[in-house]
Formats: sequence, structure tokens, C-alpha cells
Amino acid sequence: MNTMSSILDNKIIAIIRGANSKDVLNMAKALHEGGVNILEITMNSPNVLSAIEEITVELGDRVVVGAGTVLDAETARAAILAGAKFILSPTVDIETIQMAKRYGAVSIPGAFTPTEILSAYENGGDIIKVFPATLGPSFIKDIRGPLPQIPLLPTGGIDLNNIQEFMKAGAIGCGIGSALVNTQLEITDEYFVQLTEKARQFASAVKSNEDEGAYS
Repeated sequence: MNTMSSILDNKIIAIIRGANSKDVLNMAKALHEGGVNILEITMNSPNVLSAIEEITVELGDRVVVGAGTVLDAETARAAILAGAKFILSPTVDIETIQMAKRYGAVSIPGAFTPTEILSAYENGGDIIKVFPATLGPSFIKDIRGPLPQIPLLPTGGIDLNNIQEFMKAGAIGCGIGSALVNTQLEITDEYFVQLTEKARQFASAVKSNEDEGAYS
């Protein structure tokens, strides 16, 4: 299964931001055990390229790892060479989109307004990250009215209480940050147990939404 298909199939991208690089592999393993297999490691994390490379080598095809908070083409290239299969940005930078496409990575630029979303898509974005998604599921539904052809990935402010509503509104998936991976907590054995359980809860919420859609 290619990267785009994996994202569309799994629907949840776990965002690991600011984690100590020595903990990232175990975080990835805990998330995978809970059923979350698409991982975004943000580029403003320490030793991030080493962390991406380590996950790629250790976990192989069991997870798909990408780079987040990518602000320029040079950073995108470095991340892809380290093993990133997709590139996420908080904004629309056309050169970053082009670099991702040049190296065969999935491009997920961030946009907010309808004009930005359309521009990102027309310039090669495979999926458009709607960021921040604080206007709620109704905003996703409203955007999909005139722009149904654009795959939308709301990110920011999404948790177990609202993820199903975002999916029902037409999102192809969601980016989940601290509601899933809280890197500010003390990292202990119990932390990884709880991380796996949170991953199971998010994966179950998405699966339940799919099942409801199948029978509605």
C-alpha cells in the first residue's frame, strides 16, 4: 500500500512534537500497538532527522512516518532523505510542495480559507491540512460544499469528543496532537501503556464512524 492509500485507510495522523529523540521510537511502537500507524514528527523537535531515520529503519512498513512543521523546501528534502514519506506544513509554500512531489512524497500543506485551500491543492498538494480546525466540523462541511474534490485533513483542537463529527463532516482523516501524544508529561513505562490505550480509543472512534457510515 502506498503512502497516500495508507493515510486514507488509517485516517489518523499522530503528531509527535517536541519529544526527546530517545523516546520517539518507543512512542511510535506504543502508537502502532494501539492501531495508529501514521506518524508525524515535527521538524521543531530535537534531533528530528535521526528520529525519523530510526523509526524508518526499526519499524519499516509497519508504520508510515512523515515530517511536520516543514517551512521550506530544503527542510522537506532533508526530511525525505531521512525517510519521511509525507511532508506536512502549517502554511502554503509552493516550493515545499514541489520538493515533496519531486521526491515522491505526499504533500500536505496547511491552509485555512477557501482561497488558500484551493491554491494549495492547485499547486500540487495531495491532501490539504485545514489548520487550525478550531471552527469545528461545520467548517469542514461548508468547505466541502463548493470544493468536494479536495481531500481535507483538519488539525488542531481535535480530540475523542469531536473526531467522529469531523469525519462525518467529510474529513479524510484528522491530525491529532497533544490529545493523543502529550510530550509534556513525564515519560515512564506507564506513559507508554497509556499512549497505547489512547491510540486504541482514537482508532476505535474512527472505526465506529466507518461502521455507522456503512449501515446508514
